[in-house]
Amino acid sequence: MKPVFNTQPGSRRPLGATVYREGVNFSLASKDATGVELLLYESFDSLEPFQVIELDPDIHRTFIFWHVFIDQLGPGVLYTWRVQGPSDTQASGRRYDGSIELLDPWARGVNDNLWNRSSDDRTLGNSMRAMVVNPPDTPLVKDDRERTTSYRSQDAVIYEMHVGGFTLHPSSGVDKRKRGTFAGVIEKIPYLKELGITHVELLPVMAFDRQDVPPSVADRGLYNYWGYSTHSFFSPHPHYCQTPEQGTHLEEFREMVDALHDAGIEIILDVVFNHTAEGGEAGPTINFKGLGNDIFYHLDPDDRRLYRDYTGCGNTLNCNHPFVSHFLVSCLEFWVVEMGVDGFRFDLASVLARDINGEPVSTPPVIWAIELSQALSASRLIAEAWDAVGLYLVGRFPGYRWSEWNGRYRDVIRRFVRGDPGILREVATRIAGSSDYYQDQDRHPFNSINFITCHDGFTLMDLVSYNHKCNLSNGENNLDGHNDNLSWNCGIEGDTDDPLVLKLRAQQARNFMAVLLLSQGLPMVLSGDEVLRSQQGNNNAWCQDNETGWFDWSLVEKNRDMLEFTKAMIALRKRHSSLRRRLFLKGDENIPGDKLPDIRWAGESQDESPWDSPLSRLLCFTLASQHPDEYHLHVVMNMSEASKQLDLPQIANHRWYLAVDTAAPDGRYHHPPEQQKAVDGSDWLVRPRSVLVFEGKPA
Repeated sequence: MKPVFNTQPGSRRPLGATVYREGVNFSLASKDATGVELLLYESFDSLEPFQVIELDPDIHRTFIFWHVFIDQLGPGVLYTWRVQGPSDTQASGRRYDGSIELLDPWARGVNDNLWNRSSDDRTLGNSMRAMVVNPPDTPLVKDDRERTTSYRSQDAVIYEMHVGGFTLHPSSGVDKRKRGTFAGVIEKIPYLKELGITHVELLPVMAFDRQDVPPSVADRGLYNYWGYSTHSFFSPHPHYCQTPEQGTHLEEFREMVDALHDAGIEIILDVVFNHTAEGGEAGPTINFKGLGNDIFYHLDPDDRRLYRDYTGCGNTLNCNHPFVSHFLVSCLEFWVVEMGVDGFRFDLASVLARDINGEPVSTPPVIWAIELSQALSASRLIAEAWDAVGLYLVGRFPGYRWSEWNGRYRDVIRRFVRGDPGILREVATRIAGSSDYYQDQDRHPFNSINFITCHDGFTLMDLVSYNHKCNLSNGENNLDGHNDNLSWNCGIEGDTDDPLVLKLRAQQARNFMAVLLLSQGLPMVLSGDEVLRSQQGNNNAWCQDNETGWFDWSLVEKNRDMLEFTKAMIALRKRHSSLRRRLFLKGDENIPGDKLPDIRWAGESQDESPWDSPLSRLLCFTLASQHPDEYHLHVVMNMSEASKQLDLPQIANHRWYLAVDTAAPDGRYHHPPEQQKAVDGSDWLVRPRSVLVFEGKPA
């Protein structure tokens, strides 16, 4: 049993638990609290606190902050708060309850070993706990001038991945103790580096509630796998750590960050600032509800017991309340300054554009506070620019620096590759960087995050294998997930051993990957698509912490052709700055040297406009090089079912060399520069449903 520790008044800054040589300072913010107790636990499984400290408001309160310094206390101790105050939920929305143990929202490490979300007992021994942890021993993030992994805005190739699912599969080859952890990711860095991506975008790694699932899902033994149920925004998720009981949360995360940086790979975190794990009226009290329910959440003005739900998850964070805004910005600054993170992707980011009454606002304070933060000035900011009730802000998300997940790009390219006619004008607009969304706002092609698939929806393999979702295993009667996936199964639904169907599916997958990496804007590849990972038609695997949701590493060899093709397309993109333009294409800009327009569109002949035929499914374009040591590009995208004999553009003193053919009959779908052969003649046979890329080199 630990001794009873002496206390001092302490300081209101910083919030959370801060370790000093002489002891630990605790600080908590709660505007209407009338009484506060701090409970100290010896270990994560202790059922009783070894000391309960009642804070005196005359000594331990400054403004809305409650604080205490505990002499000689050190890291490793766990703690919770009990907070008393008014509880008049219908009138004011305040939900104070002095019997409930609360988790510190500013905790740097948390533990959920004793947590039982379904229990009505929120007293001793049945709560999540915060842990007093030391900051990591590794050096703080380097000065921007010293960083070797700082890519130009237009050069990123993003790889969206799940920390746990990346190495949990038995085929991963990762040490069993490291599977599903930050340490497991470190073991797979050579694979990421060889693939050629520049950024990993990690699904939520802030501590979340694995038990936040509907009863029908829980009855199947399933958990919240993706992690869009955050409760502790300053703590890495304990289940991604090898030894969280030892308080290594920050240290283990920083080791992964440093290892990725050493390999030249930057880190983007998917952050969930639109709702929390506490859910709606029937959800548990974890932290925010018991500290300032009426401040942190949007409440129904007619009955403040109820929560406005713009997220589909039971509650919505009141992001533009001054205190909540400060909390969120401070959180981002912590992950950048102390943990070395390079950027963020904001889930359902349109919620950030709602004022304190829930109404859309053109100049949201929290968005501009993030944009203008000095600590975040070099960070990449990406918005999922919609929410669950229809506030769709793609192309008009407030703020200049913000990139956006371009859902319109996804939808149009899916339709194009499956063979829909009559959409070439928009296909060209999306491939050229979506200038209709961004150019008039003085933004850039890299403001568009282009993607075909992401964690939410079909994988690439399932996109070419299923017309209908297969989500029965989720326990929600196949009612969850999108119904209209703009997919095509290539003639047979689901698994098949038909060689012609399998060949076409692989070809279509190459087509999608090629179009994505030939488009202006920033490409995002879903982890596993490069090896044709399938979820057996499940397009909402949010609760599938099993082989359905995990990366199957046996596919690396089984589908080596697709992996090598993806690597080749990334390499081609990297050696052509014309595919990574900072400014929009104009079509009439003379390029020094060959005097070519920056882009020239064509149809079935070089003199034919692709827009002339409303039924056409063929698009060609020529991109001029931007530098003397760079080659011109000619791209042909034939999504029709017919072969085409097409002429190639003529450029004085240049010859064309075949770099990519997604339908090559000999299986050589890509050719590195040193293996390319010059094209004989002035035309080329373009096979059905194929993408071709030619590099134009001086004769």
